[in-house]
Amino acid sequence: MLVTTTPTIEGLRIREYFGVVTGEAILGTNVFRDFFAGIRDIVGGRAGAYENALREARETALSEIQAEAQALGGNAIIGVDIDYETISIGDRGGMMMVSASGTAVFVE
Repeated sequence: MLVTTTPTIEGLRIREYFGVVTGEAILGTNVFRDFFAGIRDIVGGRAGAYENALREARETALSEIQAEAQALGGNAIIGVDIDYETISIGDRGGMMMVSASGTAVFVE
């Protein structure tokens, strides 16, 4: 399935619009991951555990919109937007949320 952030797909004609499709993935943050990411932030470098978690969440959200678009009869999704948020749960830590949305279409 074609998935793009653009409102059109060059060389293809949109034959039908099926509407907005959305997908979300919420991942809890692990205490040890938070601890080691904090150390990594102090000494510099990349927080690999967070990067992997965000990558997994993004892939999940995109898979959800593709499944929803396919169920509607679409073969592409245009105008895709991906948002990243953190949800704080007081002193118990937090969660990461990735949401994706776009318009399901049939192109030819």
